[in-house]
Amino acid sequence: MAKSKIVKANEKIAQAVTGGYKKIEKGVVEGYKKIEQGVVDGYTKIEDKFVDAYLTKDGETVEEAKARLKKQ
Repeated sequence: MAKSKIVKANEKIAQAVTGGYKKIEKGVVEGYKKIEQGVVDGYTKIEDKFVDAYLTKDGETVEEAKARLKKQ
């Protein structure tokens, strides 16, 4: 009988620890994804401005310039 109480208590503790870990993990992963997306968006803006300022030809859009550059 004493073992069953200890085993049940151990299982409760294990579930609580696992649940807490999963919450922390989810928060960390979501935070990382937000930071990653912000970095990618920032880079894309800078890239678009650079292409627009220095690599586009007359009447050419940024997307057209990028496509032309990828072909070369």
